[in-house]
Amino acid sequence: MSRAAAKSPHHAATELARPTPPIGPGSPCTCFRLRQAMRRVTQLYDQILKPSGLRVTQFSLLARLVRSEPIALLELARRLGMDRTTLTRNLEPLARQGLVEIVAGADRRQRVARLTAAGEAAWERGWTYWRLAQSAIAGEVGQSEIELLHTQLEAVTRGAERLGAPADGDDPPSAA
Repeated sequence: MSRAAAKSPHHAATELARPTPPIGPGSPCTCFRLRQAMRRVTQLYDQILKPSGLRVTQFSLLARLVRSEPIALLELARRLGMDRTTLTRNLEPLARQGLVEIVAGADRRQRVARLTAAGEAAWERGWTYWRLAQSAIAGEVGQSEIELLHTQLEAVTRGAERLGAPADGDDPPSAA
């Protein structure tokens, strides 16, 4: 007797009614597909940036600091769209390498990040490789597709925020 035939009619009906998990190739799950694309693109950028000694996450942090005066960690987290804990975890290796300094702000409770001369030099080294990564993905997918993707990602981000996702840098609401 086959295993399927040995199951009760109720069990078989329940099994037929069970939905298929929406994860995998061709998944209709927007979150899964965004995360999958993010992982692949991050791997590509990391591979291309490797000779600079930076990962794309580190390059992005340095790039944000190059474009600003010393900045409060809370404001930097907001601008990067991440929570303070993640930002601190990502800044610590850069601080250990002497690329970033984290110092007390005007209000001693506030911490401020600033780029060091070594950090600016690291960003400049990474810039060349980052441009290569940008060109590689645009060459593979097409520049007009990249521009469309950017527009669509902005729309998805705004839509998620309207639906209750925390805005850039905001901590998620507590379950009080």
